[in-house]
Amino acid sequence: MTFRRLASGGALALVYAATTACGTPGTDPGTTTETTAATTAAMAPAFEYDPTWPKTLPNNWLMGEVGAMTSDAKGHIWVLQRPSSTVNLSERFGLQGAGECCFPAPPVMEFDPEGNLIQAWGPIHGSTPRDETGPTGPQPLLGPQVWGPFPDIEWPDHEHGISVDYKDNVWVNDQRAPSALLKFSRDGQFLARMGGEESTSSNDTKNFAGPAGVLVDPDTNELFVADGYRNRRVIVFDAETGVYKRHWGAYGKQPPDGPQGGGPVEGRYDPDVVSQQFATVHCITMSRDRLLYVCDRGNNRIQVFQPDGTFVRETIVTRTGGLGAVHAIGLSSDAEQEFLYVGDGTNKKVWILRRDDLSIVGSFGHGGRGGGQFLIVHTLAVDFEGNIYVGETRNNNRVQKFKFVGMRPADAN
Repeated sequence: MTFRRLASGGALALVYAATTACGTPGTDPGTTTETTAATTAAMAPAFEYDPTWPKTLPNNWLMGEVGAMTSDAKGHIWVLQRPSSTVNLSERFGLQGAGECCFPAPPVMEFDPEGNLIQAWGPIHGSTPRDETGPTGPQPLLGPQVWGPFPDIEWPDHEHGISVDYKDNVWVNDQRAPSALLKFSRDGQFLARMGGEESTSSNDTKNFAGPAGVLVDPDTNELFVADGYRNRRVIVFDAETGVYKRHWGAYGKQPPDGPQGGGPVEGRYDPDVVSQQFATVHCITMSRDRLLYVCDRGNNRIQVFQPDGTFVRETIVTRTGGLGAVHAIGLSSDAEQEFLYVGDGTNKKVWILRRDDLSIVGSFGHGGRGGGQFLIVHTLAVDFEGNIYVGETRNNNRVQKFKFVGMRPADAN
């Protein structure tokens, strides 16, 4: 693993569907679960769309596609978005001198609980020119920059994952080849880079192929990466030294050397086939009781592991095609983290699951461009008060806040 260091230079939007989990023996140790429509839970969390968050951005800035979000120890929400994706007809009138607005915002953005932008850094960039061999020129910069001097690094062309660890380091990754993971201080000083060449195998221990999510375990200082757009695995490193520790695929088994890609290994998604491999490992999060929840987006499922890679259980959230049903996972803020929140980009909603049995107890949101509606739910974060923040890509490039308003009876519909 290359680990290079440089000197730092409103409206209620709720649907309640109480369901039960129907236990089905898995093919591996652990438990396989699939949700059904039977009522099991008496109560479910309730949320209300908050149109006041975030506040208007300064400098006539505009968000692009939201690659990832996370919350930190201060209760602040961090957004990683893609300046290069602001390419619709009117999104760059400011840059073009055709009007006052708009200008692409910096990719890394920190917001306080009230929705105020605290800081923003990273290069405001366009798309790097490419051909079949990869990048063919420098990354273009767009308009006035706020971050500098620029470190001697290759910034992600397609920002996808962000995490603020217990030491206040900020981790950012690039989903596009050549895949890389970058480490910064909280204020954007470059610290280290992991990866350098595009991996061609899910058993490569030095490089990545389409990493999507990242987290650092504060108990062990281990770095977990959902390396899953082209590879099919979770891979673990020492977060300080970059030394490789271990990796695993679906069910905790060794992943295949090929084929790469985000679809199921078995071919086109078939609801009657339980894939034995990951398809688009899109996110990873850890609960306080040290269970890892992994988004297997293309297979519409969540797989649960111990930190050593031991498979615990799984659930198929819903059987759907398209982009898959499990884009993002968040944990409720209560002491026991009783609920999982699952962002579903295909069905345009956030599912609410009980964590103990992975049964669905509700959902909120539906398709549309209005407040409280979704087109592509791509990422989410949960703050200390239990509020959920949902980030979108593809046309609805924005973050919306859904305020936790207490518990309500789960609905049996």
